[in-house]
Amino acid sequence: MALEVISDESESIKSSLTRVIQQIDQLEKSCERPSGSVQLLAVSKTKPVTAIEAAYQAGQRLFGENYVQEAVEKRQTLSHLTDVEWHFIGPIQSNKSRLIAENMDWVHTIDREKIARRLSEQRPVTFPPLNVCIQLNISGEESKAGIELSQLNALVELVRQLPNLCLRGLMAIPAPQQSEAQQCAIYEPLAHAFLELSKTDSMIDTLSIGMSGDMPAAIASGSTMVRVGTAIFGARNYL
Repeated sequence: MALEVISDESESIKSSLTRVIQQIDQLEKSCERPSGSVQLLAVSKTKPVTAIEAAYQAGQRLFGENYVQEAVEKRQTLSHLTDVEWHFIGPIQSNKSRLIAENMDWVHTIDREKIARRLSEQRPVTFPPLNVCIQLNISGEESKAGIELSQLNALVELVRQLPNLCLRGLMAIPAPQQSEAQQCAIYEPLAHAFLELSKTDSMIDTLSIGMSGDMPAAIASGSTMVRVGTAIFGARNYL
């Protein structure tokens, strides 16, 4: 019975992953974007390792986690999957920065100098630099992390000076809007900032915006990485 449950889970995840990838492909075409220009980050927070393995067997390689301890345990359990990229996409507490620096390949949520410095100092020197994105709060929501656009240049310059970080781009989680046009309008200044930054540094290639609810607007606005969880793995399991 247990094997049947695992098999059912695997087939469900494979089917869902295929649908999401097809949706991304269709949006790339409708926006006249090159095929493969938008990567899929499978948000696997609160999901068991069996779900991640099922997605891996279906071809997925990028996984996003929000909770530090959970992410570390999953990476250790799945250490045999050597070509997986682990992305940390949650808020960062100072006392958890070492675990992130030692175990993650990417961090999407850099929003202050203290955390950037700690991640660089705590990244093992034998590891490649930690890929990072700066998180912006483009909707002005007090409940959301991220810096204002007016603060971006200062944080960019700081991160560029840190030896064990590699700045790859920008990330945001804007407030949902009533229409795709309104969502695109929210994204416009962020997309412009990303394009300007990418002109100054060939390593800046990632605009991490878009989830299930606003994927069309995000891809139309230039997203290079969308973050999708429930549409792949099903309803969230709360810790």
